[in-house]
Amino acid sequence: MKHFLYIFIAFAFLACKESKEATPVLEATPTLDVQPSKLIETFKASKSNYPAVSVHRGGVDILNYPENCLETIQYVSNRITAIYEIDVAQTKDEKLVLLHDNSIDRTTTGSGKVTQYTFDELKQFNLIDDFGNETSYKIPLFSEVLTWAKKHNVILTIDIKRSVGQQKVIEAIKSAKAEDIAVIITYDLEEAKSAYQLAPEFLLSVSARNNDEFERLLKSEIPTKNMLAFTGTRLSDASLFEKLHANDIVCILGTLGNLDKRAKARGEELYLQWKENGADILATDRPFEVFEAIN
Repeated sequence: MKHFLYIFIAFAFLACKESKEATPVLEATPTLDVQPSKLIETFKASKSNYPAVSVHRGGVDILNYPENCLETIQYVSNRITAIYEIDVAQTKDEKLVLLHDNSIDRTTTGSGKVTQYTFDELKQFNLIDDFGNETSYKIPLFSEVLTWAKKHNVILTIDIKRSVGQQKVIEAIKSAKAEDIAVIITYDLEEAKSAYQLAPEFLLSVSARNNDEFERLLKSEIPTKNMLAFTGTRLSDASLFEKLHANDIVCILGTLGNLDKRAKARGEELYLQWKENGADILATDRPFEVFEAIN
């Protein structure tokens, strides 16, 4: 009997030891709370302490100042309060730069696709303004624009071109610790959902040109607090702005193109009328005229 008891105790001890070795106690990994961008709190329809002008491509149709150029953004920023829409593309050596077109033909002294050049090779070309004048300015790195914007608290809305993926641009923003001055532009629900999954702390410009698009956004996993609504480049019914405002979402109307032309022909007071109709921010090719009209 005593012999049997010794065997039982030994077996139990070994079983217990094997059990502990099979299920080791793991240290808990701390859950890091994502710190939301300050822009999420700033851009609310219930507030008004945000810029009401969005400068298309960083500034167009400005003599001696090319689009998507850091010096142009600096020039405009010294004169008015605004946010700046910029376009981000990728070079052959995977550098992120500011450029709208797939090629460099229209905006530089060079020719060919941006993906055919390394960034160092692009330095040989100068930027051209919208009147065909060659300037001394160069295609800027996205990182240097982020650094300047962060230093001066200038807000950028970032249009990601086909040559680069969302994730790389978002990683560049995070690397620069520029979440508080950067808005990611998306053009459809899938892009918006992808951007939110990659960066739930970011403010996103989402397409809400009509009630159907807005309803699809409401059914997505994206919180309304992360939304900055682009209502398109045509005038929407006031009811759309009312629905967006009811969800505390700021609305951007794109006056660039036909609406800017209409205001130029009929009078700048139209900009104020469009704001009174519900547009909180006017995205324009005529930032100086818009700023003066609404102020």
